[in-house]
Amino acid sequence: MCKALSFLVLFMTFFFAACCKQTDNRRTLIVAHRGASYLAPENTVASTKLAFEKGADISEIDVYLSKDNRIMVLHDETTKRTSGVDLKVSETDSETLRTLDVGKFKSEAYAGEKIPFIEEIINVIPEGKKLFIEIKCGPEIAPYLRQVIETGGKKEQMVIISENLDAMTACKKLMPYIPMYWIKETQKDIKTGCYQPYDISIIEQAVGNGLAGLDLHYEGLNKVFIQRAHKAGLKIYVWTVDDVHEAKRMMEYGVNGITTDMPGTMRAELKI
Repeated sequence: MCKALSFLVLFMTFFFAACCKQTDNRRTLIVAHRGASYLAPENTVASTKLAFEKGADISEIDVYLSKDNRIMVLHDETTKRTSGVDLKVSETDSETLRTLDVGKFKSEAYAGEKIPFIEEIINVIPEGKKLFIEIKCGPEIAPYLRQVIETGGKKEQMVIISENLDAMTACKKLMPYIPMYWIKETQKDIKTGCYQPYDISIIEQAVGNGLAGLDLHYEGLNKVFIQRAHKAGLKIYVWTVDDVHEAKRMMEYGVNGITTDMPGTMRAELKI
């Protein structure tokens, strides 16, 4: 009886230790930057699908509002870099934008990829995965984004991120149920060329604006900042980390997620 009890205690100890280890490893999520953008054309349906095939927990996209108030998925204010045709998104109707090829700049294998409507991206988000929607324009996008999210059937899988605090404030008023993370950059020191540490005051700003977290450049972060942010109830995501050693450092610091162009590589190398 005693031997059986001892065996049971030993088994349960190893079982719970294994569970805890798995939980610890999985707490750092992989965010695919503009989809699996190292392999596929950024901000397309193809790159989003590939991101999840490669094991990403979250795929990130950038959005603008077109002239006819459709939400278009692309990073730049104009279409020049990815299509070769120079059109400003806010001054162009969606029908015209959809005629552009934004795939073959990456590879002929992706020729014919269109600038997606955000609805097309939401449609391919698998169950249990999330989408980071980065607003690149202003608060004018808020009512149109709410309509898309509420009719898309996946609002619990959506997260809004942006550098534009006004845009997030407008979205929060309309969609208080959506988590929102503030993107902040940090400057390089002119003399040393190193990124300056983030100012602790942005933690208070984020909390004061009712935000759920911060999305920050990894080179300006230290463990103390992350601990303070977590203590304040904020999540911390970092961008854009394609170096495995830096990703491991961020994991050790305790970040909630790592944004990368190479989700498959990071998942394999970090063993998470």
